[in-house]
Amino acid sequence: MATKTKPGIEPDRITLLETLDRRLRWLSAWTIHNANNIRESRDQLKVGGHQASCASISSIMAALYFHALGPNDKVAVKPHAGPVLHAIHYLLGSQSRDQLEAFRGFGGAQSYPSRTKDRIPVDFSTGSVGLGVAVTAFASLVQDYLVAHGALAPEKTGRMVALMGDAELDEGNIYECLIEGYKHDVRNCWWIVDYNRQSLDHTTADRMFRRFDDIFRTCGWRVVTLKYGKLMEQAFNEPGGEALREWIDTTSNAEYAALTYQGGEQWRARLTRDIGEQEGVAKLLERRDDEALARLMTNLGGHCMESLTEAFDAADDDTPTLFIAYTIKGYGLPFAGHKDNHAGLMNTTQIEALRDQQGIAEGSEWEPYAGIGDNIESALRDLVEGTKIAREKADASAPTFDVPAIAAPEGSEQATQTAFGKILLELAKGGSPLADRIITTSPDVTVSTNLGAWVNQRGLFRRQQMEDVFRKARIPSAQKWEGDTAGQHLELGIAENNLFLALAAMGLSGALFGERLLPIGTVYDPFIARGLDALNYGCYQDARFMLVATPAGVTLGPEGGAHQSINPPLIAMGQPGLRHYEPAFVDELALLMEEAFALLQAPDGESVYFRLTTRAIPQIERTDDAWREGAKKGAYWLRPPGPKAEAAIVTMGAITPEAIAACDAMADDLPGLGLLVVTSPDLLHREWSARMAQDGAEPSHIESLLSQLPAGAQLVTLLDGSPGALSWLGGVDGRRVSPLGVDRFGQTGDLVDLYREYRLDSDAVIGAMARLFTR
Repeated sequence: MATKTKPGIEPDRITLLETLDRRLRWLSAWTIHNANNIRESRDQLKVGGHQASCASISSIMAALYFHALGPNDKVAVKPHAGPVLHAIHYLLGSQSRDQLEAFRGFGGAQSYPSRTKDRIPVDFSTGSVGLGVAVTAFASLVQDYLVAHGALAPEKTGRMVALMGDAELDEGNIYECLIEGYKHDVRNCWWIVDYNRQSLDHTTADRMFRRFDDIFRTCGWRVVTLKYGKLMEQAFNEPGGEALREWIDTTSNAEYAALTYQGGEQWRARLTRDIGEQEGVAKLLERRDDEALARLMTNLGGHCMESLTEAFDAADDDTPTLFIAYTIKGYGLPFAGHKDNHAGLMNTTQIEALRDQQGIAEGSEWEPYAGIGDNIESALRDLVEGTKIAREKADASAPTFDVPAIAAPEGSEQATQTAFGKILLELAKGGSPLADRIITTSPDVTVSTNLGAWVNQRGLFRRQQMEDVFRKARIPSAQKWEGDTAGQHLELGIAENNLFLALAAMGLSGALFGERLLPIGTVYDPFIARGLDALNYGCYQDARFMLVATPAGVTLGPEGGAHQSINPPLIAMGQPGLRHYEPAFVDELALLMEEAFALLQAPDGESVYFRLTTRAIPQIERTDDAWREGAKKGAYWLRPPGPKAEAAIVTMGAITPEAIAACDAMADDLPGLGLLVVTSPDLLHREWSARMAQDGAEPSHIESLLSQLPAGAQLVTLLDGSPGALSWLGGVDGRRVSPLGVDRFGQTGDLVDLYREYRLDSDAVIGAMARLFTR
């Protein structure tokens, strides 16, 4: 119904917030209805939009955005509440009607909040449930890190807030993050659960509620449960009220939802049957008609503005807090409580009835304050105008830092993983502004991924002083680790999902806090797969970080197949926002790390993934610097093909010595045999495929390289990974290819046996070349 107040009486803040709640519920529902029922459908597919999920959280978001949030607070909004966020910014004037009318259409408001795709300010992208929750804890740690390092003034800090659906509490990444946050004493973090107890397929198990409470309290969180609204609490004080409270507390989630859908008459019948004979209950029910009784029974804490604002105001310290706000899924809509309402949509008759109930005239559906009386509209506009949250996207720029020249470590035989550690050590000792902005992290593999020397030099980040007990006791150890607020390494437990969420939060430091960090995370290469969803999540919102994965492929040898990686090059090729480099030689690594530090800071840059190896291989002497530009673009001729060359070998990474040996062995039989070293199949492929889609575009880098081979010359490709990462090269200009690589699970063994078994040695290259010429 339309909001009404007595003439001359100033509406109080709770009334205004309740009015905003109804506006958000209407605007989000109408935006979704328009997309599904009014806008032209050219493909006849359901657009969707989760009207029920929006309705269950609109009260929480009204209280949060228009009352509780400060100017420095950051929020991750649950995916299905995206339309409510857009409605909030529509009232604030930072979202346009055109964007709402194009909701879920091309170029319109996105289905789920997106930092990079939406025009409104979005702090954290959400979509894959759970990740948007967990990232806020790591963002809180990043904020503490910036303050501790003097990069962010304490008065510019804020609270990191996550709005989640209760079904997200099934996501394991939340609990991995919870444990990690406890280790690092996370603070200034709110997680608010829209506890509507309904998910896509079922109603939430009743027995889980107390477990959530226990789990979070054990990890140092304050837990605030908002189960009863003020109407309920008042009823509990009436005769029969305690019986009503007990009935509410013992009734199953599924039954409560069903009664909500059935309405006041069924509420009365059920309560009369179950507790009607208890003292005072009959009178309590008689004092309320069916409509009032339904209003009472759905007056849960998550829909009571007074309860919400009181709870938010009371949590005014930096203690991490979990708010469990009981709500009704589809609250205020005709399918409230129905088990199938998750993806349900109101039909035209239902939306028109809701419009009339709101007092909105036909044709005024998009008006921000339609249906609101003149005596309240002015006060409502003042409240909205005084809202402290950011109305526009923040300037994405953050300070950049010059990249110092990185020298290749010396040595005739070296492994790229070892060289990486040496390069970081030199940066640590050099003390450049860039080095001071590097933050490293690793999931319990810091030493084995060669970060130990960096940590020795720069220390662990801890909010409290941490002594090196072994060093104090004079027990010899190569690792002399001490922790304090000046440290630049965040040590994580062995959960790769946390690694990628930490890298995402660190890589967004410029966008979130206006101060850039240069995150470097190390991990075992095969275990990238454990955190793929979080890796994609970080890249989707354009977080910038350097991922260093090692060791690569079966070259790990005796560790066996469980630790040998096969498909990461293909993962990188299919991951937008992530550039893959796999250097063979340490001078390539030094050059490409310079390139990576620049890419992390460039407006049109991206994150970078290095795939390194523990195998020390002979380094080569360069006669000039011509290779450098090619290496940055993805490939260069180590041995250019002759004018009559009939073939070339294409190699990458750790097994380049085998390619060189095969090239030497076939030199007499195949004069002019070329040897192409690939540093990034990902970069080559994306440039080539983009060029193929453009008429008149300049040849891509790989096309220019292969054009130096005579027509009909054939290729043997070789890498310690899936052969598919290089076999596509035959399609560039129509050449036959014999692809060598790993497409089976490995086993233990030394490199001689493994390279022979998996056809990675020089004999395999020679055999593959021979078959090309005999078929």
